[in-house]
Amino acid sequence: MRKFNIAIVGATGAVGETILQILAERKFPIESLHCFASENSVGDTVSFEGRPVALGALKDFDFRDIDIAFFSAGREVSLEYAPIAAAAGAVVIDNTTAYRLDPDVPLVVPEVNAEKIAEYTKKNIVANPNCSTIQLMVALKPIYDAVGITRVNVATYQAVSGTGKPAIEELAAQTAALLNAQPIKIEVYPKQIAFNAIPQIDDFQENGYTKEEMKIVDETRKILGDDKIQVNPTAVRISAFYGHSEAVHLETKEKITAEKVKKLMRKAPGVQLMDEHKDGGYPTAVGDAAGTDPVFVGRIREDISHPLGINLWIVADNIRKGAALNSIQIAEHLAQDYL
Repeated sequence: MRKFNIAIVGATGAVGETILQILAERKFPIESLHCFASENSVGDTVSFEGRPVALGALKDFDFRDIDIAFFSAGREVSLEYAPIAAAAGAVVIDNTTAYRLDPDVPLVVPEVNAEKIAEYTKKNIVANPNCSTIQLMVALKPIYDAVGITRVNVATYQAVSGTGKPAIEELAAQTAALLNAQPIKIEVYPKQIAFNAIPQIDDFQENGYTKEEMKIVDETRKILGDDKIQVNPTAVRISAFYGHSEAVHLETKEKITAEKVKKLMRKAPGVQLMDEHKDGGYPTAVGDAAGTDPVFVGRIREDISHPLGINLWIVADNIRKGAALNSIQIAEHLAQDYL
């Protein structure tokens, strides 16, 4: 495989740092690496494979020699600069909300719909889904293919790293303050996050759901190519640093047993089954998912309240599989099959 010229926009954020880490771990074939962050960061460095890489000025950069550009610096940056990079010939893998629902931009989870990457040529952009949607789709796709799914009820329990570094710092600071009987500062979230659960992620919409919840609805339908599937989400922020958890209740088109679902999960790409009926025989975000690549699935059982119901517990590292790794898997497909 030839080597590729890579750009990372948002290289100092939680996702950008993890992209750098995983590119090195997976030995992605890189010819040159160009990194960008805020204007104030120009001249600073990030580390890649033990060597410093200087942060450049995005507004002055010429993308004509770039093969793949990872964008993870926020929606507004992507809206302004991703089309510039794409027009110059770079394939943009965007990790923001900017292009996910654009009909001309494929929304891809490689274990689920890798074939959609071929549609990148319409705008030279591939969108990375929301972190909660990614782990949900990896686990649900085998069931969807086997017996169909008519309805998804999902409650997410999401780590603060999904909001970024300021939220990580706020949880750490509030925790330290409370443990030392000191007053806390509330800045990032509308209420105290330490030792708490906040049933709001992103802004409320007219229908009473939040933007985060509606992302799960819209992205699930686009990824599965099924506008009829019903999705009912509740998104909750909890006081974990890394790893999102989801309690999922499915209604399938045909009856499927818990044992059959377990069999599907054992074979599913990207999934690690952890399902034993004993204390600790299930995955957790902190103990299992954080810092790892798989989507973990456990607590699989038939719904005692519905003849076609199946329940699952799904956890994954929201920064790795929910963002950085998924982006790099897309890049690997591009490198192997398209570029």
